[in-house]
Parts: sequence; structure tokens; C-alpha cells
Amino acid sequence: MERRLAAAAEIPPGHAKPFTVDSNEILVCNVGGSFYAIADVCTHDGGPLDQGQLDGYCAICPRHGATFDVRTGAATMPAVVPVATYAVREANGELYLEL
Repeated sequence: MERRLAAAAEIPPGHAKPFTVDSNEILVCNVGGSFYAIADVCTHDGGPLDQGQLDGYCAICPRHGATFDVRTGAATMPAVVPVATYAVREANGELYLEL
């Protein structure tokens, strides 16, 4: 199922924005004009990744510094479990999420 999220212009390059879609907390990240979506929760302690920073392809948890690759969901210490990733596409300036 595909859902419209927002206008692509609402998330400038180097920024991320949280969304709730069907009770799923999702973080959409814009890295150099490409959009990626991951679960908005640190698998280390459950903290919200949207409260942290986006550094290139890494979403950084504000609590303990765990990082998650927004392309793959891969985690680095202290997190070891990856986050879920979701397909995001841009069409006519709008972002759509596939759940």
C-alpha cells in the first residue's frame, strides 16, 4: 500500500522529518536530493531518531550515539539490530511511502 507523505520541498537536503503512517513511526531523510525512509526508533533503547542528527547517510540516535544507515537500516554500536527500511519515491514533487 502506498501513501502520500508530503511535498518533497518540505524536507531539504541534509534534513529528516518524522511521520506516523498507520501507527508506524517513520523517519524520511533527504541525502543529497535522494529520499530514504527508516523506522524512527533506535533499536538499542527505543529512542526517537528524529531527535538526533542526520550526518550523510547516517541517522544518529541522540541518546547513546548509535548510528543507522538510512539506505540499508544497518546499525553500529551500541545498537546491533538494524532498523526497518521503507521504499520512498518522489513523483511530481510529492513523496510517497510504500508500506
